[in-house]
Amino acid sequence: MKLVTFVGEAGEDRLGAWIDDSTKVVDLAAADETINGTIDPFFDSMLDLIEGGEEALEAAYGLIVDPPENTVLPTGEVTLRTPVPAPPQIRDCLCFEEHLTQAFAILRKVKAAAEPDPEAAMAEFERQGLFRIPEVWYQQPIYYKGNRFSVVGTDADVIWPTYADILDYEMEFGFFVGKGGKNISKDNAQGHIFGYSIFNDISARDVQTVEMPGGLGPAKSKDFDTGNVIGPCIVTADEIDPYDLDLIVRVNGEERSRGNSSSIHWKFEDLIAHISQSETIYPGEFIASGTVGGGSGLELERYLEPGDVVELEVEGIGTIRNKIVRP
Repeated sequence: MKLVTFVGEAGEDRLGAWIDDSTKVVDLAAADETINGTIDPFFDSMLDLIEGGEEALEAAYGLIVDPPENTVLPTGEVTLRTPVPAPPQIRDCLCFEEHLTQAFAILRKVKAAAEPDPEAAMAEFERQGLFRIPEVWYQQPIYYKGNRFSVVGTDADVIWPTYADILDYEMEFGFFVGKGGKNISKDNAQGHIFGYSIFNDISARDVQTVEMPGGLGPAKSKDFDTGNVIGPCIVTADEIDPYDLDLIVRVNGEERSRGNSSSIHWKFEDLIAHISQSETIYPGEFIASGTVGGGSGLELERYLEPGDVVELEVEGIGTIRNKIVRP
């Protein structure tokens, strides 16, 4: 099932499910009221549905089998929101080795070019093993916590931060936690995944270059309003295999890159097992994969410009599309 949050007639967030190849949206609360005469609290919001667990999902499936006509809307006539506005937590991980390898190669080149003798500098970087993937990445998953209040959905404008000059996209996808827990084993982790969504981790690269040597990870390079794009829907975990999906980036209609989730190094089960050590994870948290190989402008040395329209498509999930606006 593909679940969405959309804007109702009064401007409120409403919970829906895509049907008929995502061409129509069933208003789940309206369908529940029409069919059963009451509205179950499961259908008040996406987070309520996630927290409702298997019982809530079964109820939602029952409503979309033959939904009342008056509760079905054409997708083109609704405004989609991000699936879980202000999720309880956002964690962004680094799961793809190819992205890191290529990003560090660009960094080495840029650093060497700034030296008086670039060729000698590059040779010295190679000799010292600088600007390479750190060993800790191979030993455990690495992540940072993002700004849960800066999340927007597909078709929302991404507002260029005033302090940045170089803006980039990152082709990622991730999952929403369904069942919470602590000290979850890798073998049991799959049962804690509610479903999957696409993530564009908008990044100010010039700011990132300045702040990363500080040793605490990204801050203002990724922490600004509209900087986290999640959507367009949540595909429930029973619908797709997350480790065999094509991930495609287009900018202004031109394909920039194409990757596949089969190249992932740290799987989502690894992430849950690592993160939940002595720490409770909660329903509705979003945990992202990090950038797939080739899935950023950094790796291609092609960054965003004001007015660009960025599309990230993940097989089986859909497409998020956002315009870059510089005030």
